Amino acid sequence: MNTDRPFWNPYLAGAGLGLTLLLSYVVLGTGLGASGAIARLAAASTHTVASEAVENNAVTGAFYEGGSPLRSYLVAMFVGTLAGGLLSAVSAGRAAIAIERGPRASVVARLGAAVVGGVLAGFGARLSLGCTSGLALSGGAMLQVGSFVFVGATFAAAFAAAPFLKRLWR
Repeated sequence: MNTDRPFWNPYLAGAGLGLTLLLSYVVLGTGLGASGAIARLAAASTHTVASEAVENNAVTGAFYEGGSPLRSYLVAMFVGTLAGGLLSAVSAGRAAIAIERGPRASVVARLGAAVVGGVLAGFGARLSLGCTSGLALSGGAMLQVGSFVFVGATFAAAFAAAPFLKRLWR
């Protein structure tokens, strides 16, 4: 992995993200998000072993009203995001299979923290009917008060947790 190459200019990357969000509203009539695609992928995979339970569920059953839950712009956006991220990392020489961790964190602790954090974030996204990208970016672009409250609370929680988690990276 080449770490000598500079990162993208954050202002240009932010402008690019803003234009992507604008294009999403113009073309799709809706904003960006990721948790809906993951929920649809989970419903489709669960459907292979418990189709009746998935179709009768109040949430996942609605995914099947228009056919396959995978026939959604959310799934295409999710796949495109993964492919674009991989292409970007490879073209910048920053793609490598590795487990990023601090010197005090074991591989097991780092992977455990990632799994616990991912489950909590996923549960929160489903509980709130949206993910952080959907709420912060799309809701913020629509000037929704709840989105700004969420972003403020997220930053406050991150600053509160940082001193405790920073020890693992020293």
